[in-house]
Amino acid sequence: MRIVVCITGASGAVLGVRLLEELRARGVETHAVVSAAGNSILAHELPDVTVEADHVHDPNDLAAPIASSTYPIDAVVVAPCSAKTLSAVANDYEHNLVVRAVSCCLKQERPVILLPRETPYTLAYIENLRNAKLNGCTILPPNVAYYTRPGTVDDVTDFFIGRVLDLLGLEHTLYKPWEGMTS
Repeated sequence: MRIVVCITGASGAVLGVRLLEELRARGVETHAVVSAAGNSILAHELPDVTVEADHVHDPNDLAAPIASSTYPIDAVVVAPCSAKTLSAVANDYEHNLVVRAVSCCLKQERPVILLPRETPYTLAYIENLRNAKLNGCTILPPNVAYYTRPGTVDDVTDFFIGRVLDLLGLEHTLYKPWEGMTS
């Protein structure tokens, strides 16, 4: 399995970093792309963390292997997905490697998962979410699930990453699935 993880300029860089850790622990080949704004957020939120992946690509390198739909990738996850990146994905504006990789994956009808981080939503943002969904993306906003009774921020992060792994068909024990209410 080969997964591309993109970290863009929205709060929540830990989502992309944590996803890369979990994918690598499962032996998945990982490709990472961190946008310029994503690098700024990463440096602010996780100053002691380096993005680790099997392959790390420059966001402006439109000649990278993942910039071609002939290079087989199984999925692209944008975690977190900034409003700018969402707009570019929704409107197929392939100005950088993040959006180009997404477009290539969508052309091959493979999963693209976006973790949008804006709140509250403007009408334009809602329309971009709609258009991205119509283009074939899965929209997975990192909304807290209280039924898991998270005790730490790491618990909340693991829930989101577990949901991504669910969508990718990968087993995990990052959270306990809902089993109904008990009396």
